[in-house]
Amino acid sequence: MSNTAQTTDGYANTTATRRISTETKSSYKTTEMVAYVVAVVGVLIAAAVTDTSDFGTQEAWFYVTLLTIGYLVSRGLAKAGSRARRDA
Repeated sequence: MSNTAQTTDGYANTTATRRISTETKSSYKTTEMVAYVVAVVGVLIAAAVTDTSDFGTQEAWFYVTLLTIGYLVSRGLAKAGSRARRDA
């Protein structure tokens, strides 16, 4: 996006608008959030449908915990890599 203004000599003065924020997207707007929610729902449905001797609630919540740790690490990496150089 650029701003254009006329100068006294008739030429256009074009300046680029600086991006104020370098923050990443909100977590609910990312595809990793959607993938996380789908995976958690899938694990919980699988635990509810299968026989408890094969895959019970304890295993299901263990996998949900692992998914949560993975999601938090991925968001942390996304936030860590979002810093941009500030040019004057």
